Amino acid sequence: MLGTLLAASAAAFALAVLSAVAGFGGGVLLLPVFGALFGLRVAVPVLTLTQLSSNASRVWLNRRELRSSLVGWFAVGAVPCAVMGGLLLAHAPLGALKRLLGVFLIVTVVWRRLRPRVGRPSARAFAWVGAASGLGSALLGSVGPLTAPFFLAYGLTRAAYIGTEAAAALTMHGAKLAGYGAGDLLTGRVLLLGAALTPATLAGAWVGRRIVDRVSERTFVRLVEAGLLVAGSLLLIGL
Repeated sequence: MLGTLLAASAAAFALAVLSAVAGFGGGVLLLPVFGALFGLRVAVPVLTLTQLSSNASRVWLNRRELRSSLVGWFAVGAVPCAVMGGLLLAHAPLGALKRLLGVFLIVTVVWRRLRPRVGRPSARAFAWVGAASGLGSALLGSVGPLTAPFFLAYGLTRAAYIGTEAAAALTMHGAKLAGYGAGDLLTGRVLLLGAALTPATLAGAWVGRRIVDRVSERTFVRLVEAGLLVAGSLLLIGL
């Protein structure tokens, strides 16, 4: 158990650093690692717990730049769909979930490379973005790379983007945990792992922020994308 926890903490720290530098990929790439260590039905709620604290810290640090109207509309769609997804996770067949996760990881890379230009959405359109995000995130752990373009297309940059996206995600993660709890997925083991891995995630984000200006972003992005493709392929073939 201790060896598994140390391996998970090292992965959480490294991928939090990677995500802080590249701007995406930490959550979706960390899920296959947690899945291999703990099993997918435990990995998804554990990842949600670590993301909850990470997003909360970003909201606090950027609280003066939040766009509360976007967060509100996002929550309208995200909260009910995240609860529904959390309940579905408790009963979904693991084999199908693993294949779905594999497809999602590969689609994430394809989306980043070929995604169409997103016109400026209205604030109300974020209810639909939230609905898709809530359901997808509850089943797959993280869908940030697919939803980020909509926040950016709205015109958010820097602190406004980081804080608003984190606040929207926070409402979604809270609803997911409610669904997981109703589905009896928040076991003592899950809560213990979430608490134990949160410091590594926060430390990785802090280190990544310190080195973000000293390394090539392109290199990190390529590493993340390569990792997503490899992990997705392995999940699809059943390894």
